[in-house]
Amino acid sequence: MKDYKSIYFVGAGGIGMAALERYFLSLGKKVAGYDRTPSELTDALQQEGVEIIFDENPDLIPSYCRDKETTLVVYTPAVPSDHKGLCYFRDNGFEVVKRARVLGLVTEGSKALCFAGTHGKTTTSSMAAHILEVSGTGSNAFLGGVLRNYNSNFLLSTSSPFSVIEADEFDRSFHQLTPYIAVITSTDPDHLDIYGNYENYLESFAHFTELIRPDGALVVHTGLDLKPRVKDGVKVYSYSLDDGDFHAANVRKCNGDITFDFVTPWETIQDIKLGVPVDINIENAIAAMAACRLIDVDSDSMRKAIGSFLGPKRRFEFWLKEPGDHGKVVIDDYAHHPSELEASIKSVRELYRGRKLTVIFQPHLYTRTRDFAPEFAQALSHADEVILLPIYPARELPIPGVTSEIVLKDVKSEKKSIYTKENLIKSIPLLNFDILLVLGAGDIVNLLPQICDQVKKQNS
Repeated sequence: MKDYKSIYFVGAGGIGMAALERYFLSLGKKVAGYDRTPSELTDALQQEGVEIIFDENPDLIPSYCRDKETTLVVYTPAVPSDHKGLCYFRDNGFEVVKRARVLGLVTEGSKALCFAGTHGKTTTSSMAAHILEVSGTGSNAFLGGVLRNYNSNFLLSTSSPFSVIEADEFDRSFHQLTPYIAVITSTDPDHLDIYGNYENYLESFAHFTELIRPDGALVVHTGLDLKPRVKDGVKVYSYSLDDGDFHAANVRKCNGDITFDFVTPWETIQDIKLGVPVDINIENAIAAMAACRLIDVDSDSMRKAIGSFLGPKRRFEFWLKEPGDHGKVVIDDYAHHPSELEASIKSVRELYRGRKLTVIFQPHLYTRTRDFAPEFAQALSHADEVILLPIYPARELPIPGVTSEIVLKDVKSEKKSIYTKENLIKSIPLLNFDILLVLGAGDIVNLLPQICDQVKKQNS
């Protein structure tokens, strides 16, 4: 890869691609790419030096990316195979590789801390990267969310032996990695459009555990269906909220703060205070600290880092928090799997006991909505009021009969409805919500500024 002078990314606006783009910029490479539409992330990348086009026309590809001897082409599986730019590179003999392969190559010479799981991997990997940064150990961190502490999803170190990676199971991408420390947070079924069934999904995680270095370790959540297949020499540890080799004890909740003691097989580290005080972050912090404890990060650094951790954008992010005991609150969360929805909704319930909770959810993918409609309905039923938007298709074409209605019909909440995005904004003043939780992995985040503006106008 040292021979390449320029790197071209097809799907440059993806969060996983962005970290690699920033990495190659740090090496002094010329970086360019294509994405379908501009976004806040593409704007940031362009300001940092990535040349991004928003048209498939191969004629628009920069001249410095037209030499197959000096240009590497990286693509994401979300890009269709008949993409004109991708076809141009393939037809002209360029080296064209998946993002996962490049990430594996970039990190294979490091001691990689890899965080995998259906949910929780973005927050846990981000926590671990922040811990290493605060401790002075540092890392090259490739994260699946923009970390608010750094306004980036990539952290750079020219001297650390460690890398931190969000290990994505989609399209079996995490099979390209060689973990030193692997953490598996959950194995709830997902991406069944790729895997076909739950057994294949679990098999993919089992194979991931085979990739751990013989001198490494696996940290796995208790109670999973997974049967690890680690090499001889790999140490295996368990964790959870209140059980396992790593767990929490003496959890205290007071005045909006959450503090706990971190129990390890060797000692108990007292008074860990969450920077983002929601219940689901207790387990996230345990997983991150377990990985860092296994590479000998000191307890004071972990305590300081968890307390100052602001979280990734779109992971339990407060957009509006009016003062007073009855001020309106707007929270955004990237949750898009039934288990994530349930955890997020229950966390808000715990944080704001006795107050009305309205949830707006944009389902993500037709296949996921089809496969888990009853589970989505069950999770959403924990809210007082539920509003659904039409399904965000992402990489998929519509499936006949699969709409948000197949979820809504089984929701048990007394108030439930479906809105278009346009009608939702117009209706915000009429909803008179108390606590509003916005959920989904699609473009629903683009509505949040308008939603908050409507609330402020209503109260002015």
